[in-house]
Amino acid sequence: MKKLFIAAFLGIAGFAFSQTVNNIPIKDINVEYIEIVGYGRLFSNKVDVDLDFGQNTKFFSGKNDLIILDEKGKVVKFNSVIDALNFMSANGYPLQHVYTMNNPEDNSTIVHYILRKNK
Repeated sequence: MKKLFIAAFLGIAGFAFSQTVNNIPIKDINVEYIEIVGYGRLFSNKVDVDLDFGQNTKFFSGKNDLIILDEKGKVVKFNSVIDALNFMSANGYPLQHVYTMNNPEDNSTIVHYILRKNK
């Protein structure tokens, strides 16, 4: 029974730290501010989220250093940006500020969410 409890605890602990950005577990990101931007997925009602905490990104990596990955290295898909905000708040980064910018490529509006680490 004790072994089962320890295995279950380690499984839960491993899951809690399994989401990463740029190979850094979400809970281990040690910065005060994070910015997220949500993007709709083609033929899906889910959204992808780019997460920027000032990390060093590789020149040819594109957005790969900004996305949240699960324990298998797959992109975490959120039901909505609110789902992503709730996820980040649960990981110690509640919403601080929201602003919008025009995308000159297609004249759409991009919403940026600024999160601030709980102290």
